[in-house]
Parts: sequence; C-alpha cells; structure tokens
Amino acid sequence: MPSINPRRIRECLSRELVAAWAIAKKDVRIYYLKPPTIVSGMLFPVFMFLAFAFGRPGGQSILLPGLIGVTILFSASSIEPVSIPIERRMKTYDRLVSAPISVSAVVFGESLSGFLYSLGIAFVVLSAGMLIFRTPLVSTVLLVVGMLLTSFCFATMGTLFAAYPTESPGVIVSIVNLVRFPLIFISGVFIPLESIPGFRQPVVFLSPLTYGNDLIQAAYRGQTYFNPLVDVAMLCVFILIFQVVANQLYKKFTE
Repeated sequence: MPSINPRRIRECLSRELVAAWAIAKKDVRIYYLKPPTIVSGMLFPVFMFLAFAFGRPGGQSILLPGLIGVTILFSASSIEPVSIPIERRMKTYDRLVSAPISVSAVVFGESLSGFLYSLGIAFVVLSAGMLIFRTPLVSTVLLVVGMLLTSFCFATMGTLFAAYPTESPGVIVSIVNLVRFPLIFISGVFIPLESIPGFRQPVVFLSPLTYGNDLIQAAYRGQTYFNPLVDVAMLCVFILIFQVVANQLYKKFTE
C-alpha cells in the first residue's frame, strides 16, 4: 500500500486553491458589471422584495433580514449562469476545463466568484439598513455566519445549474428562476415559518434559504425557528450536496 505524502497533498491542495482563486478573479474582472448580472443580482431582488413587502405589518427588524436573504439568493446564483455559457460561446471554457487542474477546482472557483459578488451586494443592503433605517442588530455572529454560508450555498447552486451544456445565459437563468422563486415563498421570507400550514411544513425543510433566512432573522430578532446549530449544519449539507453534484455534472458534460 503506497504511503501518503503530506507534503505532496499540501502542494496539490495549494495548486488547486490558487487555480480556483484565479478563476474567481477572472469572473470578478469580466462579469461583475455585465447587465444581466446587475439586473438579476442587484436590481431585480430589491424591487421584487419591495413589491411584496410594501404595506405588510412588521418593522424593519422583520423586513430587512428578508431583503438580505432574497438579495443573497439572487446575487449569489447570478454570476455562473451568465459567465459559463458566455465562455462556452467564446470557446474559452474548453481551455479552462482542459487546463491541468481538477474539475473540483473549476467548480469551487466559479462558486467563489458568485460568493464574493453576493457578499458585496448584501453588504450594501446591510449598510443601508444600519445607516438609513438604523435597524438594531442583536447578534453579529449569527448575521456573519448566516450571510457567509447562505452566499456560498447559493453560489454553488448557481454553478450546478450552469453545468447545463448551453451557450445561452438566458436558458440557464430561466431554469434557475424556476427554483429561486418557489424557494422565496416556502422559506419564511414573507410568511413566518410558524404561520405556514402544517401540511406544507415538509417542503420548508427542503429549502436552503429556510435555514439561511432563519439565521439572518435571528441576528435581528434574537430568536430562531430551528436551533442555530441545525441551521449551520443544514447549510453545510446543502453546500456539500451542490458541490458533489456539480462536480459529477461537469465531468459528465465535458467528457
């Protein structure tokens, strides 16, 4: 049985992380200011949330966490459905997958770009809530953990859907929207989880936004529907599932 060389493992891991960071930086430089990215990642979730939240009861401590959650959902999953189809059309995607790096590095790098974009957009919303509305914050730890895990979770989800072999961003965005819209209405963003009818409760548990929104809501309200450890664990499970499935799909479609 061959012995494990820790140094070789560290070198391999370092090379993969450097490659993933290079992919993320490339997306930051090229795609962050693309019109489809700005509309689907920034403007659309804000206007949609305001349309549904206008006139609803509850103070800023209720509405602001929901706005942060919706913004993260759309912004985190908006980079990859735009960047990867465009690169397929320009034939740069072929060079990317043929580079001497693993598919895991490609998936992680693409997810990282959506993660960074989402955090930037969410920070703008968070700053507006703190400076304009002066919304009180109960737990900074829950807010940071909720934003980080939720952002990376949906960035990985966007990367997963972008595995579909098409050169049209509109095709993938349409597919992603078929998932994103239902997630909003079953995750406690507009309707508190305790108010959702019992026969719909099982569906609530299938949404990663349920657990991310629960953490962000708790950061402002001081209480969670689930135990915070359950929220963290479930988000990590969804991240792992999305990463594994995305790796399998990219391997399948690039053979």
